[in-house]
Amino acid sequence: MANHASADKRYRQSEKRRVHNKYYARTTRNAIKAIRNTTDKAAAEASMPKVFAMIDKLAKINVIHKNKAANLKSGIAVYVNKLA
Repeated sequence: MANHASADKRYRQSEKRRVHNKYYARTTRNAIKAIRNTTDKAAAEASMPKVFAMIDKLAKINVIHKNKAANLKSGIAVYVNKLA
């Protein structure tokens, strides 16, 4: 139970941000899984820019760390380049 109006507002804001961040993080994870589960190089290369943009946005708004974003993008690029 919040003792101050400001604490009550802070709780509402943080809950709204948590749900928002959770949605975008989950959507990005699903997109990454979709690329990693595909065996078609053309389809993977076509969806890479969209997924990279999603990862960059998560790093920009501090949902994930910038180094984690770089590692994810690197791993995706390596996987797609190995596809025949």
